[in-house]
Amino acid sequence: MSERLQPGDTAPAFTLPDADGNEVSLADHAGRKVIVYFYPAALTPGCTKQACDFTDNLELLAGAGDDVIGVSPDKPEKLAKFREKENLKVTLVGDPEKKVLEAYGAFGEKKLYGKVVTGVIRSTIVVDEEGKVERALYNVKATGHVAKIIKDLKIEA
Repeated sequence: MSERLQPGDTAPAFTLPDADGNEVSLADHAGRKVIVYFYPAALTPGCTKQACDFTDNLELLAGAGDDVIGVSPDKPEKLAKFREKENLKVTLVGDPEKKVLEAYGAFGEKKLYGKVVTGVIRSTIVVDEEGKVERALYNVKATGHVAKIIKDLKIEA
């Protein structure tokens, strides 16, 4: 089971392929706040709701200086289908080997319908402008989560 990150920790560096196969690195966003959210699978109901919520609020978040990166174990081809089908504007990257998911504590044991399974733990990590963890939220709900982040970060519409 991977260690969960805590506020003040240095966010693990990563470079992963996006839906078009281009590499996206956390370092590309140095000097900006980055909301890195981890979700189990593209094209599933909860993950679609969450990605659409981020897309719907992307302008507001970007205006506040926040970038958003969604990470799942999906391959770029599936991410491209997800983006096209749902008209997503958020940056989606794939981590099929689950190395970044594990580094961020977003992969491990979780309860699913009362059973303990190993998988992606829906999580959101807010990385500050210096690359430090500002907030680490684990086992978040897909619905209403983006509104909570906006409220927690005190972003005004």
